This record gives sequence, C-alpha cells and structure tokens, in this order.
Amino acid sequence: MAGVMDSVNQRTQLVGQNRLELLLFRLAGNQLYGINVFKVKEVLQCPKLTLLPKLNPVVRGVAHIRGGTLPIIDLNKATGGAGLSDLSTAFVIITEYNYRVQGFLVRSVERIVNMNWSEIHPPPRGTGRDHYLTAVTRVDEKTVEIIDVEKILAEVVPTVETISSGVIDERTQAEAVSRKVLIVDDSSVARKQVARCLQEVGVEIVALNDGRQALDWLKEIADRGEDVSKHLLMMVSDIEMPEMDGYTLTAEVRNDPRMNKLHIMLHTSLSGVFNQAMVKKVGADEFLAKFKPDELAKRVIDRLHALRDATGA
Repeated sequence: MAGVMDSVNQRTQLVGQNRLELLLFRLAGNQLYGINVFKVKEVLQCPKLTLLPKLNPVVRGVAHIRGGTLPIIDLNKATGGAGLSDLSTAFVIITEYNYRVQGFLVRSVERIVNMNWSEIHPPPRGTGRDHYLTAVTRVDEKTVEIIDVEKILAEVVPTVETISSGVIDERTQAEAVSRKVLIVDDSSVARKQVARCLQEVGVEIVALNDGRQALDWLKEIADRGEDVSKHLLMMVSDIEMPEMDGYTLTAEVRNDPRMNKLHIMLHTSLSGVFNQAMVKKVGADEFLAKFKPDELAKRVIDRLHALRDATGA
C-alpha cells in the first residue's frame, strides 16, 4: 500500500474548507466502508499476530510494528459479524484516536476519495449495521458506511468516564445550575460521555448531532433577538461531523455578529499536531483531545469562574 497516504501537510489544506478525505475499505462482504484519513497513520499487509491471554474477543492479537506493540481489532467482528478468516491477504489500518494507536483489521483497502462534509449524512434508520454507523455517503453510486470507531473503542478499551473527587466544589455546582452548554457530536457514545461529565459539573445540556443542526439551532436563538453568548455558557464541538464539520461551524459562528462572542471549545479524537494551529485559524477559543473527563470538567469550571470574575459575582 505504499503511496496510499498523502502527507499531513497536504491533507491539512482541506481543513476549514468543510472537506475531508476518506480511505475506503471492505470487511467480509462487498459493502464499502470509510475512515477519515486524518486518523490513519499507515496501511500495511496484515503482519504476524501474537495471541495474548485475556484479550477482548474482537482483538485478533497484537502486532510488533515500528518498535511498538499494537492491538489489532477485527472490524468485522467488532461490528457484529464473523471474524475475518484469511489473514494472509488481509490489511491492517494503523490509526490514532485519543492519543491511542491501534490497528483495524480489514479484508481489503481500496483508495482515498476527497469529499465535502456536506456529502456525508447521518445514517438512515435500518441501514446495515446502524448500531455502529455514524454517517453514510455515496461514491461512484455506491453507499459508503462510516463506522462509529469511538463506540467500538469504548467497548474494546473502556475509558474512565467519571470526574475525580475534588474537581468540582459545591459553589461551582450551584453556579452551574443556571448555565447551559451546547454539545455537538455525531457519535452517540461521545455525546453521552460529554453529557454525563458536564451534568456532574451541574450545567444544563443541549446535545445535537452535527454542525448543520447546531448552526441552525444557534440561528434560531439569534433570530429571536437573544444574545447567544449569554444564552450559552459555551459550545463543545467535535470536529468530524456529517453535513458540516466543527471547523466550518466555528467559522460560521465567528462570521455572524449575533453570535460571534460565543465561547467555543473544539473537542475531538483527532490528536494530530495541526489542531492548535487550526483552532486559531477558524477562531475557536480552545482545543481539547477526547476523552479526559477531569480536564473537560476543569475547562467548563474555568469558564464558569471567568464569568464570575467578569461580573464580580
């Protein structure tokens, strides 16, 4: 698969233009699947796998690659199918999510396609393995299903979702009760993780599925003559989303004088080094990699304290 990956510098040119590149692959059958190239570090023929005791059943083994040991997750098995039978012709997509590196075992890797996020849509009910889908699109008149990788990883490698003792005090919780936070994320698992965390802080939650929904909702508030930055404590938005990505959503909010003072935090499993630069480029206030409940809670608490200091309360 030499040459299948473009350089990071080339790919980052898509950012802020509501565009992405999908690496297309197949599992057991002929259905096409896609994964954002930003998440992919390398694609290679399936190496020799070593079995270890007490591995999750969907982990086919570990591989020794580039001096490191990586778990190799059978995506077909992880999404409810049978495990891939012939590993001699299979491929492994090495990915990085939330600062964790792992390999996804797939039957074949096809090609990379350049698309607009507006061409990526939430999955219709009953489409394929909808339990594990986060979006769908079409390429060459064929449906491409985009798997909710965050859901799979949450099942295979569960993360801590509770806030540590001492992070939140009673005064902060009392202040939070009157505040509302908008969460925007296409992954149902990620939305629930963030919502549970912020509900522990004490704020009211509004959760939406994608950037287009969020922008329309914010415009409705502005159309009523309300000050969006006073209506909401902040917006916590994913970057990768159907219809409109988080970068474009942020830019749209900043370009609307009725809402451009809204505090925006981009919260994403994209952990590449380009993120800080892109936060500044599109006008977000801050960036946080998923999913660190203590750090997320602290960011919201810092925002509450900043407002308290500003009003002298």
